[in-house]
Amino acid sequence: MIRREKIEWLDLWVEGANASTTLPRVLLVGDSIARSYYPIVQKVLGDKLQCARLTTSKCLTDPLFFKELDLLLSTYRFQVVHINNGLHGLDYDDRTYAAHLPRVFRVIENHCPGCRVIWAQTTPMRQPTDLSQFHPQTARVRERNRIAREIADTRNVPVNDLFSLVADHPEYFAEDGVHLNSKGQTVVGERVAAFILGVFEGDIEFRL
Repeated sequence: MIRREKIEWLDLWVEGANASTTLPRVLLVGDSIARSYYPIVQKVLGDKLQCARLTTSKCLTDPLFFKELDLLLSTYRFQVVHINNGLHGLDYDDRTYAAHLPRVFRVIENHCPGCRVIWAQTTPMRQPTDLSQFHPQTARVRERNRIAREIADTRNVPVNDLFSLVADHPEYFAEDGVHLNSKGQTVVGERVAAFILGVFEGDIEFRL
């Protein structure tokens, strides 16, 4: 059964879509958190990689997620794909999530053979009334991160552990306990940019 949220959304953004640049392309796939730190990544990588983003409310358990992914991967050639998916679709159990996750890597491989892929771990959720405390749903986030790391490891895909990066820093979170504030966006965006550059330049080993 397909389970959807009250509001579903999709945001696509492609820099240099008129092919006026010869820079290699990198695609960031994620949710509203990835959308919030995307400008930092784009700024850091601006003269090295051409950035694009696909941010969505769809969980990878939803067939529409793969149609959205296909839309960009079939239109542009990406050298690096930095992808996260795990915070939405919590109505799906973790067994279903685990069953669908390998398809993400297969779809990327089919569209972009030889491109570099990075899996990003989902960030935690905090109590809106007390940011020093984790929200109970963080237990689900931890489990999905465990599942994702196991699957990524079997494919030799490097894992960018954004969970650990912010877990001990409630000061990085907005008042809703889910999204990052400007300080958190900067910290995470700079980490994502550095990780992408490390994979692209070969300092971090990986290939599908």
